[in-house]
Amino acid sequence: MGQGKGESVGTDGRDESREQRMDRNWNELLQELRVTQTGIQILTGFLLTIPFSARFSDLDDHQRTVYLVLVLLAALATGLVVAPVSLHRILFRRHRKVELVTVADRLARAGLAVLSLVISGCVMFMFDVVVGRAAGWWAGGATLAMITVLWLVVPLRLTQGASRVGP
Repeated sequence: MGQGKGESVGTDGRDESREQRMDRNWNELLQELRVTQTGIQILTGFLLTIPFSARFSDLDDHQRTVYLVLVLLAALATGLVVAPVSLHRILFRRHRKVELVTVADRLARAGLAVLSLVISGCVMFMFDVVVGRAAGWWAGGATLAMITVLWLVVPLRLTQGASRVGP
């Protein structure tokens, strides 16, 4: 495909129009959101079952507070990751794909940040209940550190390397 009206070569070397790039970016984001939504829904469902277990009444005030914060964070993560669907429904057929992709990307990033807190908080909560408070803090902190490395540090390092190294 040549460079005709409305077509350009992007920074990644693809010969596509702005609209084609936005369509591709939207489709890639949707695939990422599908995976994330499933994980968040399972985790949130798990959290919602805890009060109905026999040992819930054994939790101390700190553990109950942590649990309730985790439920709120899980609800927030769900809202952030599902929000692009609502945004798409409202902007559908209004020729606002650039805004849709930009805002949906920000919502997905925020959802992942909150999800990292939920995951590490759940690990902290479980270790606190099973082993003890200190073990809970260590396990939660280690989990948050691992997620930060995998979800943020590694991608940022790859991004820096990509600008220096060819294919």
